[in-house]
Parts: sequence; C-alpha cells; structure tokens
Amino acid sequence: MRSDRFLSRAILLVVLGLVVTALVYGCRGGADQQARLARPPVPVLVTQVEQKSVPYQIHAIGTVEAYSTVSVKARIDGRLDAVHFKQGDEVKQGQLLFTIDPRPFRAALEQAEAQLARDRAQMIQANTDERRYDYLLKQGVGSREQYDQAHANAAALRATVAADEAMVETARLNLSYTSIYAPITGRTGDLKLHAGNLVKANDASGIMVIINQVQPIYVDFSLPEKDLAEVRSHMTEHQLQVTAAPPSQEQDAARGVLSFVDNTVDPSTGMIALKGLFSNQDERLWPGEFVDVWLTLGEHPDALVVPAQAIQTGQMGPYVYVIDGDMKAETRPVVPGDTVNGEVIVERGLRRGETVVTDGQLQLMPGAKVRIKSSLTGPPHAAS
Repeated sequence: MRSDRFLSRAILLVVLGLVVTALVYGCRGGADQQARLARPPVPVLVTQVEQKSVPYQIHAIGTVEAYSTVSVKARIDGRLDAVHFKQGDEVKQGQLLFTIDPRPFRAALEQAEAQLARDRAQMIQANTDERRYDYLLKQGVGSREQYDQAHANAAALRATVAADEAMVETARLNLSYTSIYAPITGRTGDLKLHAGNLVKANDASGIMVIINQVQPIYVDFSLPEKDLAEVRSHMTEHQLQVTAAPPSQEQDAARGVLSFVDNTVDPSTGMIALKGLFSNQDERLWPGEFVDVWLTLGEHPDALVVPAQAIQTGQMGPYVYVIDGDMKAETRPVVPGDTVNGEVIVERGLRRGETVVTDGQLQLMPGAKVRIKSSLTGPPHAAS
C-alpha cells in the first residue's frame, strides 16, 4: 500500500515537471516571437531572378604578349650621330630611328667607285685589243700567241670589273646601314644607346632599342587538357570569342578571337597553350600584363541568373535570402553554376521572378521583416 502511494506521487511529480517545462518554453518561444515581431524591418537591396541566355565560358589567367618584337641593332661599326625619336614613342614602319656617322662609309664608296671606273677603262681597252688580234688572226697576219694574250688580259679585266662592281655595291649597302629605320610599327622601349656612343655590328649586347607591336596583340593562356575536346568541337562550328581584362576591370574587357591552339599538351602540367588575337586599337592591353581571360564556347539558353553578391555560403552550402509576399526573408539552398559578367547561373533552387536579397544579408535571419531600400529589377513594394 505504501509502495503504491509512493509510485503515484512520483508519477505526479514527473507530470508536473513536464507541464512546467512546456510552460517555460512556451513563454520563451512567445517572447522570442514577440521580440522578432517588435524588431524593425531590416533595410536590404533586392533584385528578381532573371531567365535569359548567357555565354558558356571557360575562365583562365593569361599574359599579354606583343604581336611582334624586334630588337634593333647596328649592322656596321661606327659612332652614333643622332637619335630621331624619344623612348616610349610610337613609331611607324620605315621611320628613321638612328643615324650612324656616314663619312667613313661614303669615302669607302667613293674609293670603290673610282677603282671601278679605272678598271672599267682598262677593260674597254683590253676588249678592243682582243677584237683587233682576233681580226688579224683570221686574216693570217697576227699570231695565235698575241691573240691568246689579248684574250687573257680582257677576261682578267672583265673579272676585275665584276669584283669592283660588287665592292661598290657592298660600300653602298654599308652606307645605307648608317641610317636605321623602324622595321615594324610599334612602341619603343628603353633607349639603350645615345648620340655619341660607339656601336658595333651585330654585337650580342648591342641592342639599341626594342620595339613591340601592340596593335594587334596576343593574349596567351592555358587550359586543362580535359577542356581540349570541347574547345576543338566548338572551333569546328564557329570562330571562338575571347575576352580579356586586367583583374577587377571585368566590365571594361577587350574582345578578340581565338587564333592559336598548340599542337601538343604539356606532359608536365597537363595544360595546353592557346592564344587570343585582339585588335587593341585603344591599347588597353599591354605586353607582359596579367589578365583574366574568358573563352566563350557557346550559350546557356534560358538560364536563371542572380547577381553574384546574392549567393551566400553557410554550413549547409550555398544559399540565398528570398523575400516572400509578407516581406519576410527566408533562406533557400541553391546550386550555383558558372559566373558570367558578375552574374551566377543558378542550376537549382530558384524560380524566375522570385525576389532575392543582394545586400544586407548580415543583418538578416530566417523570418525577419525587411524594408527594401532600392530595387534593380522592380521587386515588390516595401511593407508599410
């Protein structure tokens, strides 16, 4: 009897404890809900989920390379008389760049021309003698020995004149080398030699200036070999577009075309080299510069996109804040895809026209009221 009474009392205490716990948590939950309702709306920026066609692109890091690079050197020895440009100038093909003292080479040309004139006069006389002795031999008056001697003298002088003509041409060519012209159109670099310096022909260290052709210009980049088949497949359909921009200047990207795919994959890295060709009329790209590169293969038709800043990352993965009709923010897990021009393709998790938060997420929690400060694509009005 006493044990039954004890058991009943224990059960009663347990029941009372559960009731008290429920009341406490109920009050606390009510208090939390009231606190949430009493909290002022969070100011946010929003946009609507768009559905549109966006480019299908592969991203890489590239390096700008001059279309053509020429190291200008002297082809003769001499003293540099004048420099006809300023370092950093843009020069045109055929423009005069340097003048080397021409006086020694002009004197050598005049000497060679004088020697040619002398030997040419002797050759004319020798040719005349040869014809005379040939005539006498045929008439039976002259001897074979006299004719042979005249013929040998004429032949020797003809060879001498030919050598003199070659010397004159060499002297004239050396004189022309005293004026150095731009071999390509491009921009000059650092000037290595100045007026008064001595220059040496084809000296390995005697670079006078380097000219880079920057219109057009190349952008070198590499892709993993796993992308090669897809790139080649799209190349057969149409010319592939390439865009390039310095880091954090994506909105001002230059546009070009894919002009080169290497004929082998680098076995040490598993990468294949490619080049994009850009007109670069505004000289936006500069040799040696690192750039972000996007190779456009095709399009994602009817893709759902949101601004990249709408995507948040939590413990459960990527998510966005979606605003419902009651102006409350709710979290929505999403599966993001490629990022194109600052917009993320959402593969799963959103529908067209839904309103997502793009700024102010740090102040939000699920169920919080929001006040829309501004809108990008016409979201619903803010709660009053």
